Amino acid sequence: MNKSLNRWQVIAASTAILLCTGAVYAFSVFANPLSSQTGWTMPQIMMAFTINSAIGPIPMILGGYLVDKGFVKWTIALGAFVFALGFFLTGFVSSPIMLYLTYGLMAGLGQGFAYSGALSNILRLFPDKRGLASGILTAGMGFAAVIASPIASYLIQSHDAKFAFRAIGLAYLIIVGLASFFIKPAPAGYKPEGWEPPAQIQNNGSINRNWLQMLKTPVFYIVISMFFVGAFSGLMIASQASPIGQTMFGLAPATAALYVSLYSISNSSGRLIWGTVSDKIGRSKTLMIIFSVVAFSLFILTIIPGQFGFSLGIIGLGICFGGVMGVFPSIVMENYGPANQGVNYGIVFTGYSLAAFFAPRVAVQMAAANNGNYSQAFYVAIALSLVGLVLSVLYSKISKKGVQK
Repeated sequence: MNKSLNRWQVIAASTAILLCTGAVYAFSVFANPLSSQTGWTMPQIMMAFTINSAIGPIPMILGGYLVDKGFVKWTIALGAFVFALGFFLTGFVSSPIMLYLTYGLMAGLGQGFAYSGALSNILRLFPDKRGLASGILTAGMGFAAVIASPIASYLIQSHDAKFAFRAIGLAYLIIVGLASFFIKPAPAGYKPEGWEPPAQIQNNGSINRNWLQMLKTPVFYIVISMFFVGAFSGLMIASQASPIGQTMFGLAPATAALYVSLYSISNSSGRLIWGTVSDKIGRSKTLMIIFSVVAFSLFILTIIPGQFGFSLGIIGLGICFGGVMGVFPSIVMENYGPANQGVNYGIVFTGYSLAAFFAPRVAVQMAAANNGNYSQAFYVAIALSLVGLVLSVLYSKISKKGVQK
């Protein structure tokens, strides 16, 4: 069956593409230098990151629809190219509006298409290892900043921020062009050779809900709320890791860039770790642990000074942010079936996008009001993580009862 299809080759090519699109997590390395080079304020600069992340549901839903209709390769390749081109053109911006168009809209739309297409396709190719597969794929996106941060920091110091965007964007155009040749769609009803779905999945696997049916289930509102809460602290750190390190912990810009890489390594690792763990102990128990660790890590950032406290905090937050991104695709597919995964996950992804809109703004505004101290923003994120813990307990109870109607 499907002997010409090498699913590991497809996941490798898909991961290579997301290694490029995940460069958005390195934006904090670019933010201050771009502000210094252009004279634009940090809130103006950070609005580009907000637009990039918050625009996500549009390409996620549209890209998911196209993937569900069979246009897998087209969706992924087009998205990857638009992202890389937007990143490259950011190196030529001369106004905040241009920045919002290239980095915010183009890169944001491209990333959403590529991510939605790759994730939906890979989950269909790995019905036997969904947690692991989504963990590998999303780990590529999380690991992107590990590569991009030090390179960007070097290029910024040797040239400037705009040059760094141009150079890295050009490299991305080449990489995504090559990787796109190895993308192949999952055949309908694909099953790996020698694998049969467990009895409970065979009994329930025919339940495929479209987005309208999904919206009528109570569990949808719990899932999307958990996604918002889970992504909030991660996006706060992703957008502000370098400024936090410099203003609160006294790090030099180059050192802060290394900590951005550390955060990204943790983020990437968390997607693999929690994706695999969730296959073993279940999604709801995994989320309970994640929300608890998030609250503790944020508390560490507020009470332990110096690089030790900063390291502990961002490692914990990075691992858990990765876990959130690795677990939720499987949650959506398990509740609503594989047939409409692209559109369904795109709609649930609005929880992430709302977090992307609010988290950086809360962090920047509270830090500005407190002389660069982010502690109040951390307290807000702690409160939200505790709400997430309550929601995960509620989700566990609903899931056990099988309440879907």
